[in-house]
Amino acid sequence: MSGLQPDHLPRKLWWILAGLTLAWGFNWTAMKVSLSEVAPWTFRSLCLGLGSAVLFMVLRAGGQSLAVPKGQRLRLAMLAFFNITCWNLLVAFGLLSIPSGRAAILAYMMPAWAIPLSMWLLHERITGRKLAGLVLGMAGLVILLGDGVMALGSAPLGSLLVLGASFSWALGTVLQKRFPMTMPAGPYTAWIMLLGGVPIFIGALLLDDFRSLGAIGFWPALGIAYNVLIAFAWAHWAWIKIATAVPVSVFSLSMLIIPVVGVISGMLFLGERPTWAEYAALGLVLASLFAVVIPARQAR
Repeated sequence: MSGLQPDHLPRKLWWILAGLTLAWGFNWTAMKVSLSEVAPWTFRSLCLGLGSAVLFMVLRAGGQSLAVPKGQRLRLAMLAFFNITCWNLLVAFGLLSIPSGRAAILAYMMPAWAIPLSMWLLHERITGRKLAGLVLGMAGLVILLGDGVMALGSAPLGSLLVLGASFSWALGTVLQKRFPMTMPAGPYTAWIMLLGGVPIFIGALLLDDFRSLGAIGFWPALGIAYNVLIAFAWAHWAWIKIATAVPVSVFSLSMLIIPVVGVISGMLFLGERPTWAEYAALGLVLASLFAVVIPARQAR
């Protein structure tokens, strides 16, 4: 967590980024399907509670220490609040009123918040490659949004909730670099999922009727299982693995391919049809990704 970090995504992390892209990209469809029959508080409680339980069991079976370093518990709670509690609640409630593809696009406006925050709080320098990557990626997302005014106007609350989630994630990612935890990625991931889920568990107990879970269909149940095992237990570890290894600007731009997968997932599983906008955005986002994945040529 200390020392000089690479100004691009190292090759050893490419496979983690590829897996994370698929896991979180297809998860937007899985969430939309699950939320059609499961209340947001209950859905997120299942994801975070069971997801953290699976990760804790895997770590314990592997002999890893689960201890939280002394003097860092308050820091852990703060990081869990911004990265887990706010993100999960805002996205879940936002998805109730807007399409999954649009939600994915709005959520991954995160670099627009994260890069200025990293320059302010972390004093990260913005290189020409990063700036080009940001411009290309944001252009791709704007194309996918289509008429931005219409997107916000058709369901203002849902869109604003997801935009709020993107800001919370950006702030949490920057704070994660500003106040790093001195513990491995695995235990840290399990703990922030559990602690971040506590307010959500309480909300579910107070507001939801768990008896309705006995009537959910096969596909919503499968969506929950996908969230628990893939999108939470594994993908959250992968996210932290990348986010703590590279600068915030590199990490946030690397995530821009995920909403493209989210849009494609909606086309495949929810019956949406591709348009020129999806193809144009895909090209721009891929170009943005290359700007931070491929290292710059070193001068001889």
